[in-house]
Amino acid sequence: MKVLHVITGLGAGGAEQQLRLLLRHLPVLCDVVTLTNPGSVADGLRADGVHVRNLGMRGNRDLGAVPRLARLIRRGSYDLVHTHLYRACIYGRVAARLAGTTVVATEHSLGRAEIEGRPLTRGTRELYLRTERLGSATVAVSDTVARRLRDWGVPAARIHTVPNGVDAAAFRFDSGLRRSTRALLGLPAAAYVVGGVGRLVPGKRFDVLIRAVAAVPDAWLVLAGDGPEAAPLRALASRLGVTGRVRFLGECGGAGSAPGVPAVLGAVDLFVSASREESFGLAVVEALAAGLPVVHAACPAVEDLPAGRVPGTTRIGSASGTTGATAELAAALRHHVEGGARRLPPPSAVDHYDIRLSSRRLMDVYAQALDTVTVPPTERAHP
Repeated sequence: MKVLHVITGLGAGGAEQQLRLLLRHLPVLCDVVTLTNPGSVADGLRADGVHVRNLGMRGNRDLGAVPRLARLIRRGSYDLVHTHLYRACIYGRVAARLAGTTVVATEHSLGRAEIEGRPLTRGTRELYLRTERLGSATVAVSDTVARRLRDWGVPAARIHTVPNGVDAAAFRFDSGLRRSTRALLGLPAAAYVVGGVGRLVPGKRFDVLIRAVAAVPDAWLVLAGDGPEAAPLRALASRLGVTGRVRFLGECGGAGSAPGVPAVLGAVDLFVSASREESFGLAVVEALAAGLPVVHAACPAVEDLPAGRVPGTTRIGSASGTTGATAELAAALRHHVEGGARRLPPPSAVDHYDIRLSSRRLMDVYAQALDTVTVPPTERAHP
C-alpha cells in the first residue's frame, strides 16, 4: 500500500508532530505533501527518510493548487490520500476525487466554537461538510471530536475515532536528565517548577498561567513553544515582575539549543494546560507519561475516559474571565507547591494512547476505506 499524506503546513504544532510520529509506525510506504510552510517538522520527516514535497500554495484562494495536487497524486500511483488540517482537507479531498483516488481525512482541531484556533463561521462549516462527502472516512482524534462532527451533520457511519498517540518510552523519567536540564535552564535544584507546552497562541491561555505563577511566589515556570503571543507573554511577565522566575524556551527539539519536550517534562514538577478548549490534549498525555501531576482546563484525552482512570489530574475551569481563571489556577498551584514535588507512576491511560495502537486503528480505517485486508508488518517501509 502507498499513501500520500497531505497537510496544510509543517511548522511545529501538535497535528504536525503527531503526523511525524505516526509515520514512524505505519506499516506502509508514505509520502507527504505540505500545501505551504515546510518548517521544522518537514526537516524532521526528511531525517526520518520520508519524501516531503511543498506544493507552494500562495494563499487560501490559490485554486491552481487543486490540479497541481491531483497531478501529483496520479503520478505517484497512490492507493490512498490521507489529509490533515482544514485547508488540506478541503483541497486534498477535491484533488483526490479528481485523481480517482480514495481519500481519508483526520480532523485534528475541531472545537466547539473554533477550528485550528480560528472562529467557526457558517461558511467554514458548509465548505467542510460539502467536501467531507468526497471522502471515504473522517477520522476524529477523540470521542469529543467525533461527537462534534456528528453534531455538524457528518454521518456517524463515516466517523472513526483514532486517538492521538504517544511513545511513552520517550518520556520516561530520568533523574540524571532532570539535573542536567535544570542546570541548562538555570533552574535552582530545589525550585518547584511548573511546565507548559504548546503553540503560544491566545487559545492556550498562557497569559493566565503566567498570572497564576506570579501570584504564587514559590513557583517557577517553564514555557516550551513559540508563536505569535511570544512577545506579549514576555511583556506580561516583565510587567508582573516575574521575568526571573519564567523561562521562555521557544520551539523545543529543533536545531536550536532548547532541550526537547521529554527533557523539559523531566525537569518540571507539575504540568498545566489552561487551554479554553482542546480536541485531544496531547501534551497532557505526554506529561502523564513523564510521571507528572497535571492541572488542566480542557482535555478530551482525560475527559473521554471513565472517571478515576487518570489519577493525578485536576480539572479547573469553573471560573470565567481572566481574573477568575487566574485565581482558580493560582489556588491549584498553591496546593501542589505546598504538597511538594512528587513523581507518579504513569496511569493506564498512557497505554491506552500508545502510538502503536493508534497506528493499528488507522490501518483498520484504511482497510475499510479500500475494502482490503490490513497490510502485514513485513511490508513496513520505515523503521
